[in-house]
Amino acid sequence: MLQSPVARTTTATTSAPSQSPAWYALWTHSRCEHVVRDQLLAKGYNAFLPTVDVWSRRRGARRLNAAPMFPGYLFVRHAMDRRACTDVCAVRGLVRMLGAGWDRPAPIADQEIDAIERVATARMPVLPYPYLTEGQRARITAGPLSGLEGRLVEVRSRQGLLVLSVELLQRSVAVVVDATEVTPA
Repeated sequence: MLQSPVARTTTATTSAPSQSPAWYALWTHSRCEHVVRDQLLAKGYNAFLPTVDVWSRRRGARRLNAAPMFPGYLFVRHAMDRRACTDVCAVRGLVRMLGAGWDRPAPIADQEIDAIERVATARMPVLPYPYLTEGQRARITAGPLSGLEGRLVEVRSRQGLLVLSVELLQRSVAVVVDATEVTPA
């Protein structure tokens, strides 16, 4: 049975007068995203687990399965006061709520969640992509330059300009690399 690409509910949330509901990221134990989501839904929270369709092979048969778009993470929308934080953090399978501390979760912009929801609903193919910013140290993971580290200077569509430096000589060279073969160092 194929699951819907987006496991999201629209339950009403009870919020404190001083706080409005916001989206928060939850980090789960490996392969516990569905378990955590189901527990949150049972407690009345608005949980969002974006999924993508992936092919798997078991016993020689290929099947299309729904897998989390961000393995190990899901999202919850609620006004987070101390009681709600404690209630969410008590869910089995949850490592922690992301933020500055257990009592100060970091909210996620509604636009980011809306974009993720639109991609998941569109059922378009998505690929994992390393989160890299210009100026960040990066490592090449595949190809003839595998293992080299440098500073990512420019990011273009599907390509990046990686600068390799020799500190002692105070000289650098730049190489154009496939952006899918670069990860943060």
